Amino acid sequence: MKSFFLVLILSVSMIPATVTSVNAQGFGVSFSFFFPRNGYFSTPISPFSIRGVGFDLNRFLAIETGATLYRMSGLNIKDLPLESKDPLLGPNFTLLVPLELVLQFVGQSQEFSIKGGGFAFYGFDNKINFGNLDRAIREFEGWQVANAQVSGENNIGLGFHFGAEYIFYLNSQFGISVEGNYFIGDANFPLTGNYTGGPENGPLVTREVDFSDGKIDFTGFEISLGVIFNN
Repeated sequence: MKSFFLVLILSVSMIPATVTSVNAQGFGVSFSFFFPRNGYFSTPISPFSIRGVGFDLNRFLAIETGATLYRMSGLNIKDLPLESKDPLLGPNFTLLVPLELVLQFVGQSQEFSIKGGGFAFYGFDNKINFGNLDRAIREFEGWQVANAQVSGENNIGLGFHFGAEYIFYLNSQFGISVEGNYFIGDANFPLTGNYTGGPENGPLVTREVDFSDGKIDFTGFEISLGVIFNN
């Protein structure tokens, strides 16, 4: 399964960067935000996005896919011995590839769709947020001083999502779209290394880090605002 998603992601990433999305009726330009749980929201204009590519099964059902490359400001790492409400990873680039079943209701001037399915994601140029990590270590250990030297092993992540889209057509050529999706997924991201710290006036202690259960938490809400141009 992960090999399949890797091939799909690499294939999509060869498409030239754009902010154009595609659907059965035409194409559009959109601005997308991603608000991760215990993280910092993404930059509003993704370097690349093409969504809504697919085909109709019948009048009411369709299958769609696409890809979005997000510039993430911060994502959290879960399933660690220590906890943090602040993101421990970021910034990075995250490529998101959904595959969804769409229940669509099409009128003369409006469309409403309910969507759900699975998705794959992969992070590039990952950076550990050592400021937040050191703070989490100090709280975990009860220390006043902590300094971490760790790195993570990146992997493809999987999950599922659901959402809805509303399109209002101003005329036969132009429409305005509002879409929201909720994503729940994770990717294995084991951390290795060490950290050093201790009480403010006490001896320093160095502990080895082998957090093999660490996972990038890709849970959050995506909202997109766009303009549709019909053919």
